Amino acid sequence: MMQGGKIAVIVLATAGILSTPLIWLLNSPGAGQLAGASVQTAVGIVTLVWALFQNPAPAGPTDRATRTGRASRGGLTGIKRPGGRGHGSATAERTGDASGEGSVSGIDYSS
Repeated sequence: MMQGGKIAVIVLATAGILSTPLIWLLNSPGAGQLAGASVQTAVGIVTLVWALFQNPAPAGPTDRATRTGRASRGGLTGIKRPGGRGHGSATAERTGDASGEGSVSGIDYSS
């Protein structure tokens, strides 16, 4: 779960734990309202605990190019991420030579 989503679930769970059951209990509740408040509080607590134990989502795949060959006549030795798209890290090490128009050695972010 992403960090922003986790924070939203925690805030909503806390609001659910405190809001309606508190209002019900302040108005001289009957047995049904007391049971409803208990169930709503329990669901809010379970949701809060669930959100607290969620691990953050991974940043994305890791792209890696090492010891690539030579690029000529518009070729690419390495990683292509058009327009900078893609998640995670991209690493290019000891890439080959690039010769000729449009050839790229390493990471290509062009469109």
